[in-house]
Amino acid sequence: MSDAGSNLRAKVARGAAWSSVSTITLRLGSVVVGIVLARLLTPSEFGVYAVALTVQSILMTVADLGLSASLVRSDEPERIAPTVATLGLAIGVTTTAITVATSSLLADLLGSPPAAPAISVLALTLLLSSVSLVPYSMLLRRFQQRELFIVGVADFVVSTSVTLALVALGFSVMGLAIGRVAAQIVSSALQFFLARVRPRFRIDRDVVRPVLGFGLPIALANLLAWGLINIDNIVLVRVAGATALGFYVLAFNISNWPMSALSQTVRAVSLPYFSRTGNADEGLARFVGLGWAAAFPAGGLLAMLSAPLVFTLYGQRWLPAAPVLAALGVFGALRVIFDIFNAYLYAHGHSRPVLVVQLVWLVTLTVGMVFATRAFGILGAGWVHVIVALVVVLPAYLVILRRAGVGLLVVLKRAWWPSVATLPAAGAVVLTQSLVSGPVPRLLIGGAFASLVYLVVMWPWARREWREVRRQTAPAE
Repeated sequence: MSDAGSNLRAKVARGAAWSSVSTITLRLGSVVVGIVLARLLTPSEFGVYAVALTVQSILMTVADLGLSASLVRSDEPERIAPTVATLGLAIGVTTTAITVATSSLLADLLGSPPAAPAISVLALTLLLSSVSLVPYSMLLRRFQQRELFIVGVADFVVSTSVTLALVALGFSVMGLAIGRVAAQIVSSALQFFLARVRPRFRIDRDVVRPVLGFGLPIALANLLAWGLINIDNIVLVRVAGATALGFYVLAFNISNWPMSALSQTVRAVSLPYFSRTGNADEGLARFVGLGWAAAFPAGGLLAMLSAPLVFTLYGQRWLPAAPVLAALGVFGALRVIFDIFNAYLYAHGHSRPVLVVQLVWLVTLTVGMVFATRAFGILGAGWVHVIVALVVVLPAYLVILRRAGVGLLVVLKRAWWPSVATLPAAGAVVLTQSLVSGPVPRLLIGGAFASLVYLVVMWPWARREWREVRRQTAPAE
């Protein structure tokens, strides 16, 4: 094994470790803050903020234009950085100004007029994130996950402190929005400091076309991906109102606890790894196996323990969110695998097929969401995600990967044993629920017993994987 290959794998391992520490630590903190906010805010207020955050998320995706991905994978990052910075700033200024000017119109279109002030405030995060686009991309490119962890901690501390203080003072939804802007100011400044990047703005005409040529399909795919995750919010607030959306958003946030941590870890290291490794097919199989080994049991536990989890952490008034959480737990596990597929395809220049998949996914999901929400409410919205992901999206990704030369049998074999090992863990939950009464004992005993069963069954597989990782990352003789 070459020294370069060993060095890359070592960087990936360190990056993944720090990314895991970061996402798990910050996710746990977010869980605690979310529980506190759920006790302070009503489901309707949660729904209003979700509408404002929906607008901000759309525009954040558009404002990037795939520029960060272009910088991460570029062979000449220093050359294209000033052009990327200039394009990012121009887009950030434009989108921020338009959003502030049209905030009332956007809120009315989404069926939640009270969200307009929060939309205006959150628009400032678009400008701030565009200013720090280059240092953030450089930190990702260099696998500097420790530095990104520091940024994340600072972001969390500022956001939490400001938000809780303002909500306690009666600012409600606006407190959440102002807290988000304050945190973005701090994190953007820290990214420049830790990446040791100075702001440089210049347009190189020879760079613009290839950067946008690669980035625009990714931006469109990311926008469609956002739509896939958030079209349900738009449909729900229009069909069922802000209170129903509040229950749904709570369920979605809970399902994101483990899945966002896993997805963020995967995204942090997979694109730069797949872009530079010489054995990408084997790397894809390993990423899929490890990702599924963590995501599938996590999603299964969320689904089977949804009611005691919601009751214990948030209280009885939030119990309508529990059935939705059961569906979204399963969907979250699939999302982790789709993120890995995207990273592999992006790294090998197949951004357009990803765009096609996202477009088909969005159209199918939108149609299904409208009918399911009208017929079954928020529960129908949750299960539509699962059905479309299994019937439409997964087969489409497998076809594209096959055409890209990936040996699908190798990839699927890596995911087989984690799938089998989840079954006895699910049986452990069922047994516990039949023998134990009370939401708290069911949550604690059922979760612990199922986790223990899964770890015992998975031990031989995990040991083999660890030995293989050690063999591949060992220094060359």
